[in-house]
Amino acid sequence: MCVCRSSEAESLGFAEYQPRAMRPFVSVPSRVRIASIDDVTEIVRVQAEAARPAATISSLQRAIFDPKREVVVATMNGTIIGWAKTHYWNYSDGAASAGHYLGGVTVARHFRRIGVADKLTAVRLEWIWQRAAEAWCVISPKNLASIALHQRFGFREMARSDRFHTTTFNGAEGILYKLSNPHSIADE
Repeated sequence: MCVCRSSEAESLGFAEYQPRAMRPFVSVPSRVRIASIDDVTEIVRVQAEAARPAATISSLQRAIFDPKREVVVATMNGTIIGWAKTHYWNYSDGAASAGHYLGGVTVARHFRRIGVADKLTAVRLEWIWQRAAEAWCVISPKNLASIALHQRFGFREMARSDRFHTTTFNGAEGILYKLSNPHSIADE
């Protein structure tokens, strides 16, 4: 089996990219629900275990209580195995429009490649579709797994820049993606 690797991407905590055509897809029972304040410690644990940048307890608490944002967790047998959030920007910043953005999705290493990120993304998109006609996300070009995930949902590249709102890419260019709400009336 061919595996596409990027040691640099892995050192940044991104999942190793393995195209679906190159690996069997296995799904296991997991459940996605809205995060509560009681989940913060476990979210921090998952983030650290995945070697992703630290999520602070205070930033997670603010996101959980913010009505313009959604934080969700994936659980299996009652244990949190992944989490994700949304962001809301009420202003445009260059190519990055105002609106709802998918934030990072993190899945514990031993639970990757079983559809957890897909479920976390689908739930967040449904939340956004109740509020907006478009969803946005920004992704490092080094995060091939995230790019493939979002492209499966239909996200299309809109721009590249070294910064979108407050997200930077360690001196590289990031990619801005957009997805139109499939439930809304077509743009005029």
